[in-house]
Amino acid sequence: MCEAVISLEDRLETEEVIELYGANGWSAAEKPAELLAALRDSHSLATARIGGRLVGLGNAISDGHLVVYYPHLLVHPECQGRGIGKKLMAALQEKYRGFHQQMLTADGQAIGFYRKMGFERAGKTEPMWIYAGRDH
Repeated sequence: MCEAVISLEDRLETEEVIELYGANGWSAAEKPAELLAALRDSHSLATARIGGRLVGLGNAISDGHLVVYYPHLLVHPECQGRGIGKKLMAALQEKYRGFHQQMLTADGQAIGFYRKMGFERAGKTEPMWIYAGRDH
């Protein structure tokens, strides 16, 4: 079994991103141009590859000084449970270490994962959105 290579300086190809998002059932795969533009324009993008194959990614949106928001973190279902998501998140958190606020939205099984990464519910806040999708 190969070890995933984590990078904060990778280049993405449309087909590999759509395959990863589709494999995870994320509706963003249905908007490939917008998805690729969003990922490429992120403040940071972390990727995980095994043998050159994209098996995971996470991105960050930030003001570059105080606040960072992590909108996407996903690992191909075939590769989940190998610590890849943890490595991706650790790489992003290292870059934003010391920031006043690190934020994300989690649901389902992701809640436990993010708790292990040091995240907790934000006081008495309620998640709110205007959303055009049906899932992630």
